[in-house]
Amino acid sequence: MRKFLILLCLLPCFAFAQAKVDTIEVHSKVMDKMLKAAVTTPSTYDGSSRFPTLYLLHGGSGAFSDWHQKVTEPGLVNRMAEQYNVIIVTPGVGPSSYYFDSPIMDSVQYETYITAELIPHIDKTYLTLAKKESRAITGLSMGGHGAIMLSAKHPELFIAATSMSGVMNIDTRLWKVPAEFSKLREGQQKEMLGQDLSYDSPFSTYTAVGLVDKMKANGIALLIDTGVDDFLLETNRQMHQLLLENGTPHDYTERPGAHTWEYWTDALPFHLLFVDKHLVR
Repeated sequence: MRKFLILLCLLPCFAFAQAKVDTIEVHSKVMDKMLKAAVTTPSTYDGSSRFPTLYLLHGGSGAFSDWHQKVTEPGLVNRMAEQYNVIIVTPGVGPSSYYFDSPIMDSVQYETYITAELIPHIDKTYLTLAKKESRAITGLSMGGHGAIMLSAKHPELFIAATSMSGVMNIDTRLWKVPAEFSKLREGQQKEMLGQDLSYDSPFSTYTAVGLVDKMKANGIALLIDTGVDDFLLETNRQMHQLLLENGTPHDYTERPGAHTWEYWTDALPFHLLFVDKHLVR
């Protein structure tokens, strides 16, 4: 009986062990503004050890809180942090900014922000394993573009990069969207990158497909995942073909689904499983 009572006393401790989410603000010197991020730490984060880090990026017109508030499984990010014993950072960036540095607009310098400001801040503030072998990046839609682009241009920072329904090519002619939306996004891109922006091969280095040679040279573990009913399907197929042609090892998956939170909710555990195989602890 005494052993049974002790067990009952211990059970609540296990039942309530859960990840913790901090909402932080980070000052970007390059853009002179404050940006929010959510940092999820597993329940084992007790000061006794350091942890690998996953940067999980939101999509166009999204926010740092999307992955916590819009998934169809409440608490999914927390569960992933617990299951894989990893710190998960969901940063916020400007709408339709694609995570690049604009050569024109001082307010759109998100490549520098993520790589030179946010990551060092996280490594200084939290008990991370601050090395590329213990850091990965992923994201949905515009965030998928960011994950693939940033890892290609900064291989010293990441061991693995994955994309869910990613904008692998910012050329809206490949997107299956209404003409009005296509023109809107094209206009926004040219505001950020210049009116002479070309969408034809050789591709601009501001778009993920323009960086396939860097991907081959870098040797970063890559996973590209998209739904067969996604309006960005052709951009993902184009990326897959380009990587096949230049001999870059990568995983490529098409599954039933569209550009929806149902798809991304199902996709995230699959991407964590892939990333976990490559992270060094």
